[in-house]
Amino acid sequence: MKAMLLKEYGEKSKFEPAQVKKPFVKENQVLVKISASSVNTVDTMIRNMGEDLPFSPDTPAILGMDFAGTIEEIGKDVTGFTVGDEVYGCAGGLADLQGTLAEYIAADERLVARKPKNLTMREAAALPLVGITAYEGLIRANVQMGQKVLVHGGAGGVGHVAVQLAKHLGANVFSTGAGERKKEIIESYGATFIDYKKEAVQDYVNKHTNDVGFDVVYDTVGGKNLLNSFEAAALNGHVSTTVSLLELDLSPVHFKGLSLHVVFMLIQMLHDFQREKHGEILNELTNIIETGALKPLLDEEEFVLENVGGAYARLESGKALGKVVVEN
Repeated sequence: MKAMLLKEYGEKSKFEPAQVKKPFVKENQVLVKISASSVNTVDTMIRNMGEDLPFSPDTPAILGMDFAGTIEEIGKDVTGFTVGDEVYGCAGGLADLQGTLAEYIAADERLVARKPKNLTMREAAALPLVGITAYEGLIRANVQMGQKVLVHGGAGGVGHVAVQLAKHLGANVFSTGAGERKKEIIESYGATFIDYKKEAVQDYVNKHTNDVGFDVVYDTVGGKNLLNSFEAAALNGHVSTTVSLLELDLSPVHFKGLSLHVVFMLIQMLHDFQREKHGEILNELTNIIETGALKPLLDEEEFVLENVGGAYARLESGKALGKVVVEN
């Protein structure tokens, strides 16, 4: 099959087209002909950092985690799918799992779900990693009807899904961003826009919560922005984050009695740990999407497999608005 190989790691490394052996389907796997794959921040980290990350594949590597496509073959123990099913998932591109920058992937059936009928392959490929991450962060924070939920970075990959899901769960949603275009996106989801460049945390906490704080804060920016999340959260509130790779003073967490949830959705893939949960979440997302409550945001630039290097560059440039997708 055709694939894009990375023969070495580093910021200047290049993807090279190659013919590689088509994957063999094991008992619990489905062979998917890939129609589209999306690029995530973790993909660019693997490419640039390589051996410095404990989950980077050995080179030559086929990267890529998200995919949408059609099942062409099923393993003998597979019962949930049939040949011809259109599916999506996040199932490769790290450790010993072959990635999605190829014509085919043999994916663990537990990491796969039926594609939403009202999405194109390109749209569906944009969702698995960010969708699972957004869903897990909100569910672990036990978001309830009527709560006030703040999402940092509500026009980003995980953020735009979290805003829509929080609205679906019945929360009153607020989201930070900057610029008119991001304001339009966030408000189109029915959320209240907060310009973090113009409003201090205490100012928007006073304005929108009468100085009480938000019941749940989903911080998709993370890092030192977590301090803003701690400040914005209500007493005994919840903070979920996707980025916590730093040393930080947790005194505000203690004195406000906060719950802090770190979402690292690669755990299931890396450790073969409760992988069925990812399939279950994707099935739930399919149901939500088919009601019209969730739609992926796609970057305007379009890429094909042979130009995957351009897709990675687009994401790393910071100019992409929405998910960057590569089509086969």
